[in-house]
Amino acid sequence: MSYANPESGALGVLVLFALLLFGVPIGAALGLVGIVGLVIVLGAEPALIKAGVTVIETLTRYELGTLPLFILMAQLFFSSNASRDLFDMAAKMVGHRRGGLAYAAVGGCAGFGAINGSSLATAATIGMVALPEMRQRGYSDALATGTVAAGGTLGQMIPPSGALIVFGIIAEQSIGRLFTAAIIPGLTQALSYVAVIWLLVRFRPSLAPRSERASWRDRLQALGRVADMLLLIAFVIGGIALGWMSPSEAAAFGAASALALAAWRGRISRSMLFTAFEETLRTSGLILLVIIGALIFSVFVSVTGLADGLGASVANSGWGTIPTLLLIAVLLLALGSVLDGLALMLLTTPILLPIVTELGMSPIWFGIFICRAMEIGFVHPPLGMNLFVIQGVAKDVPISRIFKGVMPFLASDLVHLVCLILFPAMALWLPQWLGQ
Repeated sequence: MSYANPESGALGVLVLFALLLFGVPIGAALGLVGIVGLVIVLGAEPALIKAGVTVIETLTRYELGTLPLFILMAQLFFSSNASRDLFDMAAKMVGHRRGGLAYAAVGGCAGFGAINGSSLATAATIGMVALPEMRQRGYSDALATGTVAAGGTLGQMIPPSGALIVFGIIAEQSIGRLFTAAIIPGLTQALSYVAVIWLLVRFRPSLAPRSERASWRDRLQALGRVADMLLLIAFVIGGIALGWMSPSEAAAFGAASALALAAWRGRISRSMLFTAFEETLRTSGLILLVIIGALIFSVFVSVTGLADGLGASVANSGWGTIPTLLLIAVLLLALGSVLDGLALMLLTTPILLPIVTELGMSPIWFGIFICRAMEIGFVHPPLGMNLFVIQGVAKDVPISRIFKGVMPFLASDLVHLVCLILFPAMALWLPQWLGQ
């Protein structure tokens, strides 16, 4: 009796969910279900051969070097007080306006997100800098915490993004094209947060009192402290988008330049380097384990025909592209309310990517789409990991107040996600225009 059928694949997905609910780490759960499933479907020897080939091919992929290099770049910037300097520059520029410090928090999150590539790290780091400043100036706790929690999600979208690197490896797509495709959605996402803040303080001015205006001398000094970092980020992202450098070359250049900037700022020490390398190796190792597990699980899903079966069912349903994509968005948001963002991507990509391509949508667009859904999961109740990170920074603010503060931003996120479905050119126009 053959077990290579969609029913076996669906059973494997249910077992994976059960393991995740029992707290099994996502990488181990994916790999375990994938290997056991392959043994049942194919037999022990073919399963071990397929799993072994997957591991070797993953470890020897040239693009994989991109991830640890960008992580090292982020760690070196972190040691150079990048987060504080970025927020201080933005606060000096617009802090005198009503809601200006909230605008500055979004700008700081966007800048640090481009350096760090992690939603949780961006929310925590900018939160430690921005929240005390906003609360001291009389900003509403709900507005202050909601702004930083939502702004932290920019770390996943604005390139270089760790989530997009992982997606590119799993889906076998160009990381450079993914980075370029993310630029417009990332910028429009940040602008949507600015629009939310503007509307809130316009109709309820008490939420954000005005602050004193900084002199142009202070503004230029603050800008000078981050000019080197901003130029490096622009060169790295622009070099990838314009085809001057591959993502791996850009990551190597960025890491080396970040090391040089840290030395120029007088931040280099043996303990700093040891910490940066240790965190880079730890984070890279954890992500690599998850990637290998996801690829083995993807092979299992492919062998059972689950993804092809679902794709054929969707194609024959007659629903049309937009209704199907809206249904997929609802599914991702529902799963994102109970799953970690990376787990959501790794679990659903092998199943949903064939369905999306069957609808005629680009895998590059789907990478941006699923990353956007991941971001919403970071501020979506009941899990909302960014919200609990912010509570860890502002311990005296009730979680209910943080949830209340993030709701207007969550509404703008949902509108932005629908716009991405209705107007795929938001993600696809720039790579096509640049000839990628």
